[in-house]
Amino acid sequence: MPFTSRRTAFPTRQAPDLPRPAAPRRLVAARRAVPAVLAVGALLAAGAPEPGPQGIGDRLYPHLGNPGYDVDAYDIDLKYSGKNDVPLDAVTTITARATDHLDRVNLDFARGTVRSVEVNGAPARHATHGEDLVVTPAHPVGPGRTMRIVVRHTSNPKGAKDGGWIRTGDGLAMANQADAAHRVFPSNDHPSDKAAFTFRITAPRGITAVANGLPLGRSARGPATTWTYRSLHPMATELAQVSLGKSAVVRRQGPHGLPLRDVVPADARKKLEPWLAKTPGQISWLERQVGRYPFETYGVLMADASTGFELETQTLSLFEKHLFTTDKLPAWYVESLMVHELAHQWFGDSVTPRTWSDVWLSESHATWYEALYADRASKGTAAMEERMKRAYEQSDAWRAAGGPPAAPKVPEKGQKIGIFRPVVYDGSALVLFALRERMGAAAFDRLERAWFAQHRDGVVGTGDFIALASRIHGKDLSGFLRAWLYDTRTPPMPGHPDWHVKKDQKEPGPAKAHSS
Repeated sequence: MPFTSRRTAFPTRQAPDLPRPAAPRRLVAARRAVPAVLAVGALLAAGAPEPGPQGIGDRLYPHLGNPGYDVDAYDIDLKYSGKNDVPLDAVTTITARATDHLDRVNLDFARGTVRSVEVNGAPARHATHGEDLVVTPAHPVGPGRTMRIVVRHTSNPKGAKDGGWIRTGDGLAMANQADAAHRVFPSNDHPSDKAAFTFRITAPRGITAVANGLPLGRSARGPATTWTYRSLHPMATELAQVSLGKSAVVRRQGPHGLPLRDVVPADARKKLEPWLAKTPGQISWLERQVGRYPFETYGVLMADASTGFELETQTLSLFEKHLFTTDKLPAWYVESLMVHELAHQWFGDSVTPRTWSDVWLSESHATWYEALYADRASKGTAAMEERMKRAYEQSDAWRAAGGPPAAPKVPEKGQKIGIFRPVVYDGSALVLFALRERMGAAAFDRLERAWFAQHRDGVVGTGDFIALASRIHGKDLSGFLRAWLYDTRTPPMPGHPDWHVKKDQKEPGPAKAHSS
């Protein structure tokens, strides 16, 4: 999900009577060709712009990202005091390649104090403009040259409830979707610029630190321990995760010897174990659908926090603990939410949307496999086809409220996660259902596997999906899919002439975030 985790309100997804919870492989550089609409970097080559926010022109979040460079790696050092309302001391090192002549370099950063900046070993001037940190190197950086930017700063967990650090019952975790990683660390905070990540986290003894990727070791010095983690595959900034708390780390093996590690409050480990034990089977089920799990490890982070959403942070999905301790939700439903975030590891994390308007590519697939799993686990109580029929009936109202699946309405001021409406979840899964009805089940299954296989560790757009679907179908599907993705009215459902959109529905308000 995104920080407002693209979840639909519970009634739009499954059973209306239930309440909805408020690269072993070496790193693939996966350099992306940024579409023309985002190619603002030429402005820098033409002459230094006025200092201030830049942005790469994302239609939904125009100030996110920065032109003129491409990040290869983040190395982030965090020092945690043990108090989750006190700023963390931090050093963020960014290794990037300039794609234009750079007199100044913009980074996305807010909610912290910058103490100093260096570029390639030399002190650099810096100033804050809005949510941008504008850095002036001692010497301009030419196209193709490497930059090593070192920012010494604080990272403040106190602030508005708009993402970044979330305070848990015993520490901190991250929820950076859609535009909040830069409220934790300086970055090029846009999914089109994936990079390698290394975290070094120092915390008092008694606190467990866990982050994305594999552990590289830990060392104790005096009353503190430093934990180091590294991702083996490129990652979008919005998928970064660090957990700090009095946690138990539960380890087991998944399919093919995949190392699994779950992070749970230590005092709830025994109660949560039955849920944790379900992950290996869920991974095996998804591998049969779309191919081998794409990363070096996986696990769930069950946080003692009330967020209103779950989140697919890469290799360590974030969940609210109470989702697994309440007796008000059926087991099949909770399991399907686990599968939703797990499916995102393939769709959204490994195969990443190029712009935020392409987020349907992520949420449609996660919702699709969530619904398939729910159908199976509920023994037909939550039948996939019935769910899609209900979605079809509501589709026009969803489009009116939130925009078509591939053209979400721009979020209102102060509601940046407002793009995560029902149309992005079940409304987008409905597009896949229509495509399957048009292509046939066998061809659709080939498409799903090919989509992942051809784009793993990469960045994709809606046009890429349309092109691959057409190639596998053997006929041009662009007209069919563009109608389903961009029209304000829902097209007829192939094979179901008896399905009708409900008329005169009230436009629903923004969905309560649930599971990204």
